[in-house]
Amino acid sequence: MHPAVSVIFFTVMSGAGLGMIFLLGLGFPVDASAAWVFLVGVVGGGLAVAGLLASTFHLGHPERAWRALSQWRSSWLSREGIAAIATLILFGIYVLIWLATGSRHQVLGLLSALGAALTVFTTSMIYAQLKTVPQWHSRLTPVVYCGFALGSGWLLASALGTHEAPEYWGIGLIGLAWAAKWMWWARASRSRLGDAGSTPETATGLGFIGKVRLLERPHTGENYLTREMVHRIGRKHASRLRMLALVLGGIVPALVLAIVGLSGAPALVNLLAAVSMLIGLLAERWLFFAEAEHAVSLYYGHR
Repeated sequence: MHPAVSVIFFTVMSGAGLGMIFLLGLGFPVDASAAWVFLVGVVGGGLAVAGLLASTFHLGHPERAWRALSQWRSSWLSREGIAAIATLILFGIYVLIWLATGSRHQVLGLLSALGAALTVFTTSMIYAQLKTVPQWHSRLTPVVYCGFALGSGWLLASALGTHEAPEYWGIGLIGLAWAAKWMWWARASRSRLGDAGSTPETATGLGFIGKVRLLERPHTGENYLTREMVHRIGRKHASRLRMLALVLGGIVPALVLAIVGLSGAPALVNLLAAVSMLIGLLAERWLFFAEAEHAVSLYYGHR
């Protein structure tokens, strides 16, 4: 499928912000000074908000985005929006109380953490529920989304924290997230539209006649479906991008954490690991969309 920059930015940045909110809600150690608490709250909530705002640019009519909230009974997109708004409100109140009293409200923190986890899960289910995209239709998709959100969120929280959280925790979270992604890639490389029962014969309903092949396209130019649902990427380019994503999103952050842990360098150095991981995740998320095959491509001669 065509990788939309706004959606890529949204899923990566909001995931990191929500991962940070999750950890802060559970009591991740942070300097208790009001200025630093405010900064930490702005970073966590700001990334989540920035990601959500970026997602509206993918809509044909961003001004009507609020209407999506009414379909919560059947739409994971609607559930995502409701969960995100509720989480940000709870986290905002949590930070305000923290600023005013110097202490954390445990119940609000737990509710914020639960809301952040639920929001990331609903985001992943927008894609995991689609049977028309066999690469996405997997239980591993929510695991990958939640794993990367927690890993990147931990890096940001540790960079702004009090250095009480051991670096090997972050290395472990990043390692687990990439292990899940590696399994996701292995499964996705074996997933084909035909395995899900989608073929040109089933798509056109002409299978009773025999083998179906495209004689001529129904139009000479592109349309919305070919722009958004049909995308091809060379295997060589995909391999290079996977390596780039793994190095910047996993190996470099783990090395930075190891150096900080062994040398006793300031926790703020972990910010380099966070930036590197976010860049790597942008490449990973681009591949997530670019390598996906939608069943609609069968109408245009793809097998």
